[in-house]
Amino acid sequence: MRFEKLHIGFALTGSHCTLGRVMGVIRQLVEEGADITPIVSESVNTVDTRFGDATYWKARLKEITGKDPIGTIPEAEPIGPGKLFDCMVIAPCTGNTLAKLANGITDTPVLMATKAHLRNLGPVVIAISTNDGLGVNAKNIGALLSAKNIYLVPFGQDSPLKKTNSLVAQMDKIPDTILLACQGKQIEPLLVEISSSE
Repeated sequence: MRFEKLHIGFALTGSHCTLGRVMGVIRQLVEEGADITPIVSESVNTVDTRFGDATYWKARLKEITGKDPIGTIPEAEPIGPGKLFDCMVIAPCTGNTLAKLANGITDTPVLMATKAHLRNLGPVVIAISTNDGLGVNAKNIGALLSAKNIYLVPFGQDSPLKKTNSLVAQMDKIPDTILLACQGKQIEPLLVEISSSE
């Protein structure tokens, strides 16, 4: 199995419309041998939306991974000292989390988990899902592309005519991105065409 004995921190932030697709990826990783520790942002942890309430998403994460999600900064802080993960994933990664990460802000469980993992120089895989990726957040994507130990999942415009600045990662490429990131390599091509169903 491709991910056997690989310990992955898998963080989810508040692009609620994307959570269903990401759950399928987490299940695939577990089925291929990964040991997944889920981490949730405050939004995923507490906000109910038309895509599912917070209790539903946390229950799915526990059912798939066998673990309750990390949902507070104090719970996330030991990740670094304990060297708990081989790889950290943020998927979906909202523009808010993207901007904070690019600017060194650590005020959420996801950002604390990421900072804790990066202190060990471990790879961080980011699957963006943001309505302002080609707007104000474009500079933050650029900053992270050039940052050490940060790897992006291939992404593209999901609705170029209706949401001109919107970008979303090709979520089914997360597993391949992880494998290459663990070798210190960025998956290519990075810019891809996203179908309207993506």
